[in-house]
Amino acid sequence: MASRSQSNGSTSIGDAPNPAAGVSRPRLFVLSDVRLFREGLVLALSSQPTVIVLGSSDVSELPTELPECPPDVLLLDVSRPGNLDKCVKLRDRLPTVKIVAFAVGDIDGDIIACAEAGVSGWIPRTGSTEDVVAAVHGAVRGELLCPPRTTALLFSHMAFLSRERSIVRSHDILTQRETEVVTLVEHGLSNKEIARSLQIEIATVRNHVHSILSKLQLRRRGEAAAWIRRVKTGGPRITGFAAFAATIRIVDWSDSVYAAGLY
Repeated sequence: MASRSQSNGSTSIGDAPNPAAGVSRPRLFVLSDVRLFREGLVLALSSQPTVIVLGSSDVSELPTELPECPPDVLLLDVSRPGNLDKCVKLRDRLPTVKIVAFAVGDIDGDIIACAEAGVSGWIPRTGSTEDVVAAVHGAVRGELLCPPRTTALLFSHMAFLSRERSIVRSHDILTQRETEVVTLVEHGLSNKEIARSLQIEIATVRNHVHSILSKLQLRRRGEAAAWIRRVKTGGPRITGFAAFAATIRIVDWSDSVYAAGLY
Protein backbone atom coordinates (compact mmCIF):
# COMPACT_ATOMS: atom_id res chain seq x y z
CA MET A 1 0.00 0.00 0.00
CA ALA A 2 1.42 3.34 -0.97
CA SER A 3 1.39 6.07 1.65
CA ARG A 4 2.49 9.66 1.45
CA SER A 5 5.28 10.80 3.79
CA GLN A 6 4.73 14.05 5.67
CA SER A 7 7.36 16.52 6.80
CA ASN A 8 6.96 15.57 10.44
CA GLY A 9 7.65 11.92 9.75
CA SER A 10 4.01 10.82 9.87
CA THR A 11 2.45 8.79 7.08
CA SER A 12 -1.01 9.56 5.81
CA ILE A 13 -3.92 7.17 5.55
CA GLY A 14 -3.91 5.10 2.39
CA ASP A 15 -6.74 4.42 -0.03
CA ALA A 16 -7.42 0.80 0.90
CA PRO A 17 -11.16 0.17 1.24
CA ASN A 18 -12.60 -0.73 4.60
CA PRO A 19 -13.15 -4.52 4.86
CA ALA A 20 -16.65 -5.87 4.94
CA ALA A 21 -18.41 -6.90 8.12
CA GLY A 22 -16.25 -9.28 10.09
CA VAL A 23 -13.09 -7.26 9.36
CA SER A 24 -11.11 -10.05 7.73
CA ARG A 25 -8.20 -7.63 7.21
CA PRO A 26 -8.22 -5.10 10.06
CA ARG A 27 -7.11 -1.56 9.22
CA LEU A 28 -4.25 -0.39 11.46
CA PHE A 29 -2.77 2.95 12.39
CA VAL A 30 0.48 3.17 14.38
CA LEU A 31 1.05 5.80 17.07
CA SER A 32 4.57 6.25 18.44
CA ASP A 33 6.75 9.19 19.48
CA VAL A 34 9.83 7.47 18.03
CA ARG A 35 9.85 8.03 14.26
CA LEU A 36 12.32 5.22 13.51
CA PHE A 37 10.28 2.86 15.69
CA ARG A 38 6.91 3.60 14.07
CA GLU A 39 8.29 3.55 10.54
CA GLY A 40 9.95 0.20 11.21
CA LEU A 41 6.72 -1.23 12.61
CA VAL A 42 4.74 0.06 9.62
CA LEU A 43 7.27 -1.56 7.27
CA ALA A 44 7.11 -4.88 9.12
CA LEU A 45 3.31 -4.94 9.28
CA SER A 46 2.90 -3.90 5.65
CA SER A 47 4.32 -7.26 4.63
CA GLN A 48 1.64 -9.12 6.61
CA PRO A 49 -1.18 -10.28 4.32
CA THR A 50 -3.88 -10.34 7.03
CA VAL A 51 -3.79 -6.65 8.00
CA ILE A 52 -3.95 -3.30 6.19
CA VAL A 53 -1.59 -0.58 7.43
CA LEU A 54 -3.06 2.89 6.96
CA GLY A 55 -0.12 4.88 8.23
CA SER A 56 1.56 6.23 11.36
CA SER A 57 1.84 9.36 13.44
CA ASP A 58 3.37 10.89 16.52
CA VAL A 59 1.20 10.13 19.56
CA SER A 60 0.55 13.81 20.24
CA GLU A 61 -0.16 14.72 16.60
CA LEU A 62 -2.92 12.60 15.12
CA PRO A 63 -3.45 13.40 11.43
CA THR A 64 -6.54 15.52 10.78
CA GLU A 65 -7.91 13.05 8.23
CA LEU A 66 -7.99 10.14 10.70
CA PRO A 67 -11.58 10.69 11.92
CA GLU A 68 -12.82 10.79 8.31
CA CYS A 69 -11.38 7.35 7.56
CA PRO A 70 -11.03 5.57 10.89
CA PRO A 71 -8.97 2.41 11.30
CA ASP A 72 -10.24 -0.67 13.07
CA VAL A 73 -7.29 -0.73 15.46
CA LEU A 74 -4.86 1.87 16.82
CA LEU A 75 -1.45 0.50 17.80
CA LEU A 76 -0.28 2.71 20.66
CA ASP A 77 3.34 2.81 21.82
CA VAL A 78 3.23 3.01 25.62
CA SER A 79 6.98 2.84 26.22
CA ARG A 80 7.02 6.57 26.91
CA PRO A 81 5.53 7.75 30.23
CA GLY A 82 2.15 9.39 29.79
CA ASN A 83 1.24 7.80 26.46
CA LEU A 84 -1.16 5.34 28.09
CA ASP A 85 -3.06 8.28 29.57
CA LYS A 86 -4.05 9.30 26.04
CA CYS A 87 -6.32 6.25 25.72
CA VAL A 88 -9.29 8.17 27.14
CA LYS A 89 -8.99 10.96 24.56
CA LEU A 90 -8.47 8.45 21.77
CA ARG A 91 -11.57 6.50 22.78
CA ASP A 92 -13.61 9.70 23.02
CA ARG A 93 -12.48 10.72 19.54
CA LEU A 94 -12.84 7.27 17.98
CA PRO A 95 -15.26 5.29 20.19
CA THR A 96 -15.56 2.33 17.81
CA VAL A 97 -11.81 1.86 17.31
CA LYS A 98 -9.91 -0.76 19.32
CA ILE A 99 -6.66 0.28 21.00
CA VAL A 100 -3.82 -2.21 21.28
CA ALA A 101 -0.83 -1.15 23.40
CA PHE A 102 2.66 -2.27 22.42
CA ALA A 103 6.06 -2.07 24.12
CA VAL A 104 4.37 -2.84 27.45
CA GLY A 105 6.75 -3.47 30.36
CA ASP A 106 6.88 -6.86 32.09
CA ILE A 107 5.90 -5.38 35.47
CA ASP A 108 2.50 -6.50 36.70
CA GLY A 109 1.47 -2.91 37.40
CA ASP A 110 2.09 -1.97 33.75
CA ILE A 111 -0.27 -4.70 32.56
CA ILE A 112 -2.94 -3.69 35.06
CA ALA A 113 -2.55 -0.06 33.97
CA CYS A 114 -3.27 -1.12 30.39
CA ALA A 115 -6.39 -2.97 31.52
CA GLU A 116 -7.58 0.01 33.56
CA ALA A 117 -6.96 2.32 30.60
CA GLY A 118 -9.37 0.22 28.55
CA VAL A 119 -7.04 -1.20 25.92
CA SER A 120 -8.33 -4.16 23.91
CA GLY A 121 -4.96 -5.89 23.66
CA TRP A 122 -1.30 -5.55 24.55
CA ILE A 123 2.09 -6.70 23.33
CA PRO A 124 5.16 -6.88 25.58
CA ARG A 125 8.48 -5.33 24.64
CA THR A 126 9.72 -8.77 23.69
CA GLY A 127 6.77 -9.34 21.33
CA SER A 128 7.22 -10.09 17.63
CA THR A 129 5.43 -8.88 14.50
CA GLU A 130 3.36 -12.06 14.63
CA ASP A 131 2.35 -11.21 18.20
CA VAL A 132 1.17 -7.79 17.04
CA VAL A 133 -0.93 -9.31 14.24
CA ALA A 134 -2.42 -11.89 16.62
CA ALA A 135 -3.28 -9.21 19.20
CA VAL A 136 -4.92 -7.05 16.51
CA HIS A 137 -7.12 -9.87 15.24
CA GLY A 138 -7.98 -10.82 18.82
CA ALA A 139 -9.01 -7.23 19.61
CA VAL A 140 -11.26 -7.10 16.55
CA ARG A 141 -12.92 -10.34 17.66
CA GLY A 142 -13.38 -9.02 21.18
CA GLU A 143 -10.74 -11.38 22.59
CA LEU A 144 -7.64 -10.70 24.64
CA LEU A 145 -4.45 -12.58 23.80
CA CYS A 146 -2.36 -13.06 26.91
CA PRO A 147 -0.43 -15.67 28.90
CA PRO A 148 -2.44 -17.78 31.36
CA ARG A 149 -0.79 -16.09 34.34
CA THR A 150 -1.84 -12.68 32.98
CA THR A 151 -5.40 -13.92 32.76
CA ALA A 152 -5.09 -14.99 36.40
CA LEU A 153 -3.64 -11.58 37.26
CA LEU A 154 -6.59 -9.76 35.67
CA PHE A 155 -9.17 -11.95 37.37
CA SER A 156 -7.37 -11.60 40.71
CA HIS A 157 -7.37 -7.83 40.27
CA MET A 158 -11.09 -7.89 39.55
CA ALA A 159 -11.61 -9.88 42.77
CA PHE A 160 -9.41 -7.40 44.63
CA LEU A 161 -11.51 -4.45 43.42
CA SER A 162 -14.69 -6.34 44.25
CA ARG A 163 -13.51 -6.82 47.84
CA GLU A 164 -12.65 -3.13 48.10
CA ARG A 165 -16.07 -2.13 46.76
CA SER A 166 -17.60 -4.48 49.30
CA ILE A 167 -15.81 -2.56 52.04
CA VAL A 168 -17.34 0.67 50.77
CA ARG A 169 -20.82 -0.84 50.65
CA SER A 170 -20.41 -2.31 54.14
CA HIS A 171 -19.26 1.03 55.52
CA ASP A 172 -22.39 2.66 54.10
CA ILE A 173 -24.76 0.25 55.87
CA LEU A 174 -23.31 0.72 59.36
CA THR A 175 -25.12 3.20 61.56
CA GLN A 176 -23.24 6.07 63.16
CA ARG A 177 -23.34 4.33 66.54
CA GLU A 178 -22.09 1.05 65.05
CA THR A 179 -19.22 2.93 63.43
CA GLU A 180 -18.34 4.41 66.82
CA VAL A 181 -18.46 0.97 68.43
CA VAL A 182 -16.30 -0.76 65.81
CA THR A 183 -13.78 2.09 66.02
CA LEU A 184 -13.47 1.54 69.76
CA VAL A 185 -13.16 -2.21 69.16
CA GLU A 186 -10.25 -1.45 66.84
CA HIS A 187 -8.67 0.57 69.69
CA GLY A 188 -8.77 -2.57 71.81
CA LEU A 189 -11.54 -1.59 74.24
CA SER A 190 -13.67 -4.25 75.90
CA ASN A 191 -17.46 -4.15 75.86
CA LYS A 192 -17.45 -2.72 79.38
CA GLU A 193 -15.00 0.03 78.40
CA ILE A 194 -16.98 0.83 75.25
CA ALA A 195 -20.17 1.08 77.31
CA ARG A 196 -18.48 3.49 79.71
CA SER A 197 -17.02 5.55 76.86
CA LEU A 198 -20.32 5.89 75.01
CA GLN A 199 -22.43 5.99 78.18
CA ILE A 200 -24.63 3.07 77.14
CA GLU A 201 -25.44 -0.32 78.64
CA ILE A 202 -23.09 -3.29 78.16
CA ALA A 203 -25.97 -5.28 76.67
CA THR A 204 -26.44 -2.53 74.09
CA VAL A 205 -22.75 -2.76 73.17
CA ARG A 206 -23.10 -6.52 72.71
CA ASN A 207 -26.09 -5.96 70.42
CA HIS A 208 -24.13 -3.44 68.37
CA VAL A 209 -21.14 -5.79 68.03
CA HIS A 210 -23.43 -8.64 66.96
CA SER A 211 -25.08 -6.35 64.36
CA ILE A 212 -21.69 -5.18 63.06
CA LEU A 213 -20.39 -8.71 62.61
CA SER A 214 -23.61 -9.74 60.88
CA LYS A 215 -23.61 -6.79 58.46
CA LEU A 216 -19.94 -7.23 57.59
CA GLN A 217 -20.29 -11.02 57.40
CA LEU A 218 -17.48 -11.48 59.91
CA ARG A 219 -17.07 -13.89 62.82
CA ARG A 220 -14.79 -12.22 65.34
CA ARG A 221 -14.13 -8.82 66.87
CA GLY A 222 -10.55 -8.96 65.58
CA GLU A 223 -11.83 -9.20 62.01
CA ALA A 224 -14.03 -6.15 62.59
CA ALA A 225 -11.00 -4.29 63.95
CA ALA A 226 -8.99 -5.21 60.84
CA TRP A 227 -11.89 -4.05 58.66
CA ILE A 228 -12.06 -0.59 60.23
CA ARG A 229 -8.28 -0.25 59.94
CA ARG A 230 -8.56 -0.84 56.19
CA VAL A 231 -11.24 1.81 55.97
CA LYS A 232 -9.16 4.30 57.93
CA THR A 233 -6.01 3.64 55.86
CA GLY A 234 -7.72 4.27 52.54
CA GLY A 235 -8.98 0.84 51.47
CA PRO A 236 -12.23 2.22 50.01
CA ARG A 237 -10.25 4.47 47.71
CA ILE A 238 -9.17 1.34 45.81
CA THR A 239 -5.47 2.12 46.01
CA GLY A 240 -2.30 0.28 46.93
CA PHE A 241 -2.32 -2.20 44.05
CA ALA A 242 1.41 -2.66 44.39
CA ALA A 243 0.96 -4.76 47.53
CA PHE A 244 -1.53 -6.96 45.72
CA ALA A 245 0.53 -7.30 42.54
CA ALA A 246 3.59 -8.37 44.49
CA THR A 247 1.93 -11.76 45.04
CA ILE A 248 1.62 -12.50 41.30
CA ARG A 249 4.35 -13.16 38.71
CA ILE A 250 3.92 -13.02 34.93
CA VAL A 251 5.23 -15.97 32.92
CA ASP A 252 6.68 -16.00 29.41
CA TRP A 253 4.57 -14.50 26.62
CA SER A 254 5.14 -17.64 24.50
CA ASP A 255 2.82 -19.59 26.80
CA SER A 256 -0.34 -17.87 25.60
CA VAL A 257 -4.05 -18.51 25.40
CA TYR A 258 -7.12 -16.52 24.40
CA ALA A 259 -9.28 -15.20 27.19
CA ALA A 260 -12.56 -14.18 25.58
CA GLY A 261 -15.04 -11.63 26.80
CA LEU A 262 -12.84 -9.63 29.18
CA TYR A 263 -13.51 -6.42 27.24
